[in-house]
Amino acid sequence: MAGSGMMPWVNATNETPDRPGKRSGKRWGVLAQRDFRLLWTGETVSGLGNSITAVALPLIAVEELDADSTAVGLLAAAVWLPWLLIGLPVGAWVDRIRKRPLMIACDLVSVVALASIPPAAWFDALTLQHLVVAALLCGAAAVCFDTAYHSCIRIVLDGRDLLEGNAKLQGSAAATRVAGPGAAGLLAQAFGAVAGLVVDAVTFLVSAVCLKRIRAGEPHPVPDEEPTPLRRQIAEGLRFVARDRYLRPMVTWGAVINMALMGYQAVQVVFLVRTVGLNPASVGLLLTLGSIGGIVGALIATRFTRRFGTARGLLFLQAVTTPFALLLPMTTAGPGLPLFAVGGFLVGLGISVANVVVGSFRQAYCPPRMLGRVVATAMMINHSTIPLGSLLGGLLGDAVGYRPAMWIMTGLVAPSWLILAMSPMRRERELPRAYEPEPAAAEGWLKAVD
Repeated sequence: MAGSGMMPWVNATNETPDRPGKRSGKRWGVLAQRDFRLLWTGETVSGLGNSITAVALPLIAVEELDADSTAVGLLAAAVWLPWLLIGLPVGAWVDRIRKRPLMIACDLVSVVALASIPPAAWFDALTLQHLVVAALLCGAAAVCFDTAYHSCIRIVLDGRDLLEGNAKLQGSAAATRVAGPGAAGLLAQAFGAVAGLVVDAVTFLVSAVCLKRIRAGEPHPVPDEEPTPLRRQIAEGLRFVARDRYLRPMVTWGAVINMALMGYQAVQVVFLVRTVGLNPASVGLLLTLGSIGGIVGALIATRFTRRFGTARGLLFLQAVTTPFALLLPMTTAGPGLPLFAVGGFLVGLGISVANVVVGSFRQAYCPPRMLGRVVATAMMINHSTIPLGSLLGGLLGDAVGYRPAMWIMTGLVAPSWLILAMSPMRRERELPRAYEPEPAAAEGWLKAVD
């Protein structure tokens, strides 16, 4: 998320780059390919490290520095802020350079940033500013890594089996989101929050080693005869997304669903504790059961979309699963507890399948020279609504109560699929396999960018 031709969504013969014409092992699929296996391992370990970091840094701030909730919130914001500050320039920059060396460098930056914290704590020199800088560096590294990684998938798989490859990567990402917080807690309990961060740094080092061992050749991007200014390249990426009849609704839907999801997630823990009356262990179990939906969604994504089609399957599954978000605010103690688990499970399943389909679509559909900018534009817009949703959910919880806030935010999740239903995919079984230029559209708000 090179050659000028666009490759099909799923290679019908499951050919591998190393042995054309041979079918990948049915049991392992794309994991039978060495290079993809290394990419998958590196991304999974790196994702586990990111999940651990998200919990470990606040734990260190609280335990070592006696930080208050404002400071913890500042740390959380520091991880996401780089998307807003550098997301678009990074997209244009990534299109100009080789992807794998950049990803390795990003892993090493995270290693250095995280490894600097334990010695500072052991010598009683750790400060909140140090933690914030480390969070910013890790966040900036994640922006560059994630933008390049979407393009690297296409290179490693040689443009084939993208749907299956993204399903495998999405499944491991969902698993790390479930396992990461628990791993962070166990490391902190066993070794202390600071010492546990050393293990976190090692995960990024393992990722760098895996990426280094990939054999797939990556051609150097061909420079333009006349270098295009970075500002103009950014504007080109914005125009491409805003004008495209498929990407535009997908990005809009992503921004809306992220805001709504983060809105109810901002109050769900306090809702379950103070309104429903659960203890922390029960809250953790409910949230884990809900998160498993993301893993199941990744496991079924390839087979489901092959049966029903990428466009029809995506739209149908969103229409069926997102209304179940309304079960969450209906949760009560005792017999009403399964409502929360079922609602979270089905919403997570639908979002996971959507991530697989949309990610694979972008990689196959976008011209290779534009892919970095398209990915960065989409992720910057989608991530920009995350802090907005969290703030909105928290304010609503304090203003109208936790259950009403849950109703309001899940009430936005339930009909969000209509944004996709208003796009051309409502009339199609499959999303297009390659970009075809169409008449200029949706120029209005972008004219000022030129």
